[in-house]
Amino acid sequence: MPEKETLERAHEDAREGKSPSTQAGEFVREEMDHIRQGKHGARSTKQAIAIGLSKARRAGVKLGPPKGASERTKKQAMNDERRAKSRRKPSARRSRATSGALKREGHKAASKKSLAAHARQVSQKRGAAARHDSALKAVRTKGPRGRSAAAQKAARTRAA
Repeated sequence: MPEKETLERAHEDAREGKSPSTQAGEFVREEMDHIRQGKHGARSTKQAIAIGLSKARRAGVKLGPPKGASERTKKQAMNDERRAKSRRKPSARRSRATSGALKREGHKAASKKSLAAHARQVSQKRGAAARHDSALKAVRTKGPRGRSAAAQKAARTRAA
């Protein structure tokens, strides 16, 4: 069950008219926090993100099933959406089993290093045009101080 604060932040995003993926980002952030705190682990960053998205669907965020996913993943996404409508109490036995399994997993999936590596891999798959567009958007949303800081960081990394 997501924390109350996460649900409130997601509802606020919805009220402001932000996209479903932005709303779902709150649940993914919560999941990363849980892994960092040691509440449970995940085998990979991709799995940690998937858990957060699943929580978002179950909380009623209107995320469609992933486009290039397997049949099984699409089916699971549909089940999550159905769960949002039904509000049935989760099976205690199944919930405990899932928690137990996740507790045995590692905690590096939510590290800054693995999140950065995952972001790079995903952006490589999307192609140069998508990277260019997101860079332009970053420029628009950063503001003058942010741009200056980014330029200084770029200069430092080029020197290193």
